[in-house]
Amino acid sequence: MSHAPTGVIERPTPASPGPKSSLGSRSLPRLAPLGFAVVSVALGVGVSLAAGWESRIQWGMISALLFLAISYIATTVVENQRQARDRLATSVMWVCFLIAVVPLASLLWTTIVRGSERLDGYFLTHSMAGVLGSEASGGVYHALIGTLEQVGIATVISAPLGLLTAVYLVEYGKGSLAKAVTFFVDVMTGIPSIVAGLFILSIMLMFDLEPSGLMGALALTILMVPVVVRSTEEMLKLVPNELREASLALGIPKWRTILKVVLPTAIGGITTGVMLAIARIAGETAPIILLVFGSQLINTNPFEGAQSSLPFYIYEQYRIGEAASYDRAWAAALVLIAFVMILNLVARGIARWKAPKTGR
Repeated sequence: MSHAPTGVIERPTPASPGPKSSLGSRSLPRLAPLGFAVVSVALGVGVSLAAGWESRIQWGMISALLFLAISYIATTVVENQRQARDRLATSVMWVCFLIAVVPLASLLWTTIVRGSERLDGYFLTHSMAGVLGSEASGGVYHALIGTLEQVGIATVISAPLGLLTAVYLVEYGKGSLAKAVTFFVDVMTGIPSIVAGLFILSIMLMFDLEPSGLMGALALTILMVPVVVRSTEEMLKLVPNELREASLALGIPKWRTILKVVLPTAIGGITTGVMLAIARIAGETAPIILLVFGSQLINTNPFEGAQSSLPFYIYEQYRIGEAASYDRAWAAALVLIAFVMILNLVARGIARWKAPKTGR
């Protein structure tokens, strides 16, 4: 009987390769969706032109349907059915995203193009005092002052009120009172702006008050408070309970824990919520028409006399129906959009500055 030499190690025979794993199967390149989109747009435009369709909306819909079909078929052929369904779901989300973004981008582009033709330093520093609707002169200064004052007063009133209400609901609210407050906040969130204006108008009639910027700011406050409460409440709920428990374990009172731990942790989201609420009320027109009445003159006193605002100015100039008034309306709309964008940038800066520092 023969034996293998001492010290010699027999190597095992390599196993024959089994079937190829599905994870190592063929896959489309990363830029395949971009290629599908280009081909779909080209085919969609070609089919639409061949059919005599001139609407770009039809071109876009045909291209979207072709994009979904091409993505699904190509993925099924190259990869497998499971990956094809996954890519189809991703493609549907991208198409829905573009359907939502395209009108917004078109609106923004149209406002910039039409508004920039009239927007200049003269437009921002002059009012409509003594200017006829058909004249090309006049500006938006008086409306800009009115918007800043009315929105500022509404923010000063509603931001602390909404913040304290949210703190109560999250940190202290229990029982029927908290449920009632939550219910009324939810109801107020859906109140139309005209209803808030009518409510303040009824108070004005009861106490024989004159139209002023303050009355408009009170109506805007009604619209702003529920947005601040709801956004602040959600941000406070995101603060980990461990932070509260650690602070309370050190013997710090609850009110000081809220002031020094909870609020600084959520300050970024709270600031963003306040800015969203400001953007919500900055474009309201109905309460201003009812309570402020509008004015062609510069009125820097929000507590006495009629005022104007940017939304009311846009409505007023569009109602005139002249070419010059249309140009002023587009320029005022661009100023309003810029106003909201600047507020959002300032809010993000404040949120980043006040956010708690994180270490390693």
